[in-house]
Order: sequence, then C-alpha cells, then structure tokens
Amino acid sequence: MNQSGKSHALTIHDNRITRYLFLFSIFLMTLTGFGQMPIYKRYYMADIPGFGWLADFFITRYVHYLGAALLLAMLSYFLFDYFFLHRKNLKITRTGFLRIALLGGIVVTGVLFVVKNFPVHYFSHDVIILLNLCHLGFVMSFLFASMYCLIFKKKWTIVR
Repeated sequence: MNQSGKSHALTIHDNRITRYLFLFSIFLMTLTGFGQMPIYKRYYMADIPGFGWLADFFITRYVHYLGAALLLAMLSYFLFDYFFLHRKNLKITRTGFLRIALLGGIVVTGVLFVVKNFPVHYFSHDVIILLNLCHLGFVMSFLFASMYCLIFKKKWTIVR
C-alpha cells in the first residue's frame, strides 16, 4: 500500500514486456493457426512479398508450435504470479474468468491435436473433426471476447 491507501498490485497490463509478449504470442498463434487452413494461398495473400511462408503448411505448423510454447510459458507465468504473489490484492473479473476458460479450452484442444500427431495414438475422423471445430470455436470466441473487453475497457483483474 502507498500513502494514499491504494495497492501497488500488478496486473497483466502493468508490465509492458509481459503484455507485449502475450499479445505477440496471441497474434502469432492466430496468424499461423489460420495458416493451417489454406486461406493464404487461396486468397493470394501469400503472393504479397514476405508472406510466402504463410502458404507452407509445415512452416506455419512449426511456427504455431513455437507460438504455443511461448503462450504456455506466458500462461504459466501469469498463473503462478497471480496465485503466489497477487491473490490477496487482485480479484479476477467475470470477463477475466471468461477469457481464462476460453484459453483453457484452446490449450486443451491444442494439446489433444499434438497428441493426435503422435503415431501411437489414433483418433477417429469424427473425433478429429469435433476437435477441430471445438478448437476453432474456442479461438474465435476468445478473439471476440477479447475485442469486446478491449472496446469496453474490461480488465482481467481488479484491485480488491
């Protein structure tokens, strides 16, 4: 607490480096995730100089995996930071819980996609289609919820 009685609790937006890393990982995951579908080649966006790599499935896949590793690291950091340092000072908002739940769905379906790629595991075609639709649904819901929170200035956490 400072002299005015307000808490110095940190939020996700107070540390610029973590905020920009989180936004970069979300941008990278969105860009390469849509690159898994052949939309960049189909709509000639890959013909723009410098964007040719977006039409290569394997490049976008590996960059997506790198982005997923960064995103998981950032989510782990935020989780431990909240529970071990700021739990008494911060309260997660309803929109924060919504975004956390959507990110959880994205992570779970993404991990199942990685498991599906291992040769020892077999998922039926129906399960793969359901998994794909759930992953895309979670991603689109997260992006729309994030846009709503950006427009209406909704925060992840508030000071207790």
